[in-house]
Amino acid sequence: MTQEAYFKRQIQLWGSSVQKSLEKKKIAIIGSGGLGCTLAMALGTSGIGQIHMVDFDRVSYHNMHRQIAFTLEDEGKNKAKAVVDLLKNKNPFIQATAFDMGFEDFAEMGNRYDLILDATDNLPVREQIDKYAKADNTPWIYASVEEFNGQVCFFEEANFQVFNISDHKPGGIAAPIVMHIGSLQANLALRYLAGLSVVKDKLYYLYVNDEGELITQKFGMPKV
Repeated sequence: MTQEAYFKRQIQLWGSSVQKSLEKKKIAIIGSGGLGCTLAMALGTSGIGQIHMVDFDRVSYHNMHRQIAFTLEDEGKNKAKAVVDLLKNKNPFIQATAFDMGFEDFAEMGNRYDLILDATDNLPVREQIDKYAKADNTPWIYASVEEFNGQVCFFEEANFQVFNISDHKPGGIAAPIVMHIGSLQANLALRYLAGLSVVKDKLYYLYVNDEGELITQKFGMPKV
């Protein structure tokens, strides 16, 4: 198998030079749960050279319905390691690494990235990601999901402090909205890494109303 054969449809989309440029990109996905699984599945087979998965948590049955990278055999395994194993089985050209730790310990390692993706489930950690990314002048993409709604924002200059930083725990959730939000986040990431145009510092808020209609709203974010 060659890379040209594996990535044939993407090469048809944007050419071999753009596809080749993705091999030099390095990203970190913080969190390997519902959003992290979707991001890994979408980006791990797109030709990005290095992907680092970060999560200290373990796979459990009650989360598996929306964490699409896991099977019943993964119960009890570290999420980041299980995702990396899957990526290596799907894409022979990727360098994927698992970090079994929280973000605070991960940040102390001082790694450099082209892009950081938030796939966590709490605002305090996202605040830490924002500070870490801005200190290193690295863009990052925020996403959150709860019930039938979700948010995505490509942070470059915007101030994350506009959010009320609290230890809010998300409520119930279904798999499709997680995959929808994760796919939007992945699309922004891939376009940016491929050198295509991306709208930055704008919050996308998506929700399904009581009639089942998908509504999308956009809000400009205040700059730092």
